Amino acid sequence: MTDTAPATLPISRFPVPSLDEMPEDIRDRLLKVQEKSGFIPNVFVVLARRPDEFRAFFAYHDALMDKPGNLTKAEREMIVVATSNLNQCQYCVVAHGAILRIRAKNPLIADQVAINYRKADITERQRAMLDFAMKVSFEAYAVEEADFATLAAHGFTEEDAWDIAGIASFFGLSNRMANVTRMRPNDEFYTLGR
Repeated sequence: MTDTAPATLPISRFPVPSLDEMPEDIRDRLLKVQEKSGFIPNVFVVLARRPDEFRAFFAYHDALMDKPGNLTKAEREMIVVATSNLNQCQYCVVAHGAILRIRAKNPLIADQVAINYRKADITERQRAMLDFAMKVSFEAYAVEEADFATLAAHGFTEEDAWDIAGIASFFGLSNRMANVTRMRPNDEFYTLGR
């Protein structure tokens, strides 16, 4: 433990590139994010140290999180927050908790879902979705037809099940990399949507 003030701690245990050191396409993406949100989330800067992996990571992220479908954007964020909490990923719980609060228009939901989604103010449908996401995250080997039947009983299609599994799986990777890199959440995330 150090007595360094949080604002002066590095955002990663690995060196991160400056904007002018990044490839143009990555720098442009970061500047667009900054223009829209007012800051650049640290995940972009940390992952930019490996441009090919950055591009692949965010292409898959966008394919999972920004597509139209039966899952709302808020529900997609619920999956991230719930599974990231059990993976003990501070970055993803804080960052995606902020996004969840904004997308759900609910200042309490992210804390509830992160701490114990089974007690959160969510629907039975959302609870079934998160039960499946948790099983994919921690017992994927035990997923069986009964799990798909439960989802179907709550109005989820097989494509929805794929989306839930894809999000839980992708963020398993994200959680592990955030923990290994010791990625710090931006201070801005803590107050967004409250």
